[in-house]
Amino acid sequence: MATSLAPHGDIPPFLSHDDLYETINAILVGSVPWQSFTFTYEGPKPADNPPKWMDAEYVVWYRDPHQLLLNMLKHPEFAESFDYAPLRQYDENGDRQYENFMSGDWGWKQAVWSFVTSMGIPSNNFLCLGYSCKDT
Repeated sequence: MATSLAPHGDIPPFLSHDDLYETINAILVGSVPWQSFTFTYEGPKPADNPPKWMDAEYVVWYRDPHQLLLNMLKHPEFAESFDYAPLRQYDENGDRQYENFMSGDWGWKQAVWSFVTSMGIPSNNFLCLGYSCKDT
């Protein structure tokens, strides 16, 4: 990675994998504890000498993403830099600008779809909103 940054005079964001992990672990996430679960492969296995990964036990560590998101939304550092609703931006020529997740079509369609269905409007009347009748 460092070699791809050199022509631009850039430095990598992390010095090593340890630096990356330390940065991740330093993120304040409130009281969201780490959780884990283990699993093993349960699919078909060859009768003779199955690959080691098929018999290994794996541990997945995670924090509850729902609680993490709630903590992020409550954090004052995000107050002015987080789009809570979908948006559409246009440049001076009237061309649509895609800048982040909430400026894309998916977020916009989800918000419109939520509104339409909350109003009890059948999906076959969705054409008036500029989309096809498909429930996508």
